[in-house]
Amino acid sequence: MARAFLFVLDSFGIGGAADAERFGDSGSNTFGHIAKTCAAGKADRDGLRQGPLMVPNMLALGLGRAGALATGFSFGQDAPRLMPSSFHGAADEVSSGKDTPSGHWEIAAVPAPFEWGYFPHTEPTFPAELTEAIIEEGNVPGILGNCHASGTEIIAKLGEEHIRSGKPICYTSADSVIQIAAHESHFGLQRLYDLCKTVRKLVDPLNIGRVIARPFIGESPADFERTANRRDFAVPPPEPTLLDRLVERGSRVIGMGKIGDIFAHRGVSEVRKAAGNMALFDKTLVAIDDAGDGDLVFANFVDFDTLYGHRRDIAGYAAALEEFDRRLPEALARLKNGDLLLLTADHGCDPSWRGSDHTRERVPIIGMIPGRSGGSIGLRNTFADIGETVAEHLGLSPGRHGASFYKTISAHA
Repeated sequence: MARAFLFVLDSFGIGGAADAERFGDSGSNTFGHIAKTCAAGKADRDGLRQGPLMVPNMLALGLGRAGALATGFSFGQDAPRLMPSSFHGAADEVSSGKDTPSGHWEIAAVPAPFEWGYFPHTEPTFPAELTEAIIEEGNVPGILGNCHASGTEIIAKLGEEHIRSGKPICYTSADSVIQIAAHESHFGLQRLYDLCKTVRKLVDPLNIGRVIARPFIGESPADFERTANRRDFAVPPPEPTLLDRLVERGSRVIGMGKIGDIFAHRGVSEVRKAAGNMALFDKTLVAIDDAGDGDLVFANFVDFDTLYGHRRDIAGYAAALEEFDRRLPEALARLKNGDLLLLTADHGCDPSWRGSDHTRERVPIIGMIPGRSGGSIGLRNTFADIGETVAEHLGLSPGRHGASFYKTISAHA
């Protein structure tokens, strides 16, 4: 039996979503706008990167062709020849949100057709009864923030007051989320986690997707820094996902990065975390070596989204893509004949777009099965086709959602 490796480049959309207008995102294109900005010399940054976007390995897996399928976007460079056994395509999302859980669940073959709850753009943003319950049941002297905010900005603004008062910083975004920032030593990391567990129960009736613990260190705005001890307390998927089906069968699912949190630690045999894309890539290479027949390694590379997409940092996003692309041959070299490596995304976060929210976009589907035919898989109607393809590759019976494209790419080359 073969193995499967599923890499999510968090937020690396390729534009063209059929329903983008409904989200106010018509014309957004994370990949396309980064590439165009780089080509125009407007994403140069001394000591970071210069010139056109250089991602030759992803292009050789078909990234440029995936972009053309999604939007007709031409990368504008001489694309390298496609790697033997590579495949490429793009997919629309059918879930109602453009958030992280919805995208990942749908990748794992369970769309989220329901509407999440969201907090209004008012100050205070949280209902008074929720705020009172957080204070009373969370045993805190009050809360700070109570608004829509950027995490780094609100910590810089309120971090010192938080240290003085002991009040956690509570804020939200355009996602279905409440984030709670607190100092790792002055407030306490475990105390922050316990508070988030309490708040998770309080917001369940509001259908809020995630409560996120955002620990930080430092003593002043000059040195405040969020740590790698972030933890997401998420609603579990509405039905068994690809991950659950594999674990029930007796296979191992190794969740890299925040995968365990996204799936509420359901269907995940083992969690491996690291701070930063490249440290996580190192650990993912080890997981590839550790994986046995029938196993899935599911990795989320979150820096694209949190460090660059939301912060609208085009040069930083481009540099992160180039760094990831330079490491990609290390993963390809570890594949055995018949293994499946698939790269995709969970939504967009176009760094050229207005605001700081995710953007509704199609996602790329690129990868390879060494020794197999590969080719184009076309434009898919749902991310769930990804999960069903992995399921068929690993010998599972079909699920309720999505259609596998495995036979398209799995004939002998």
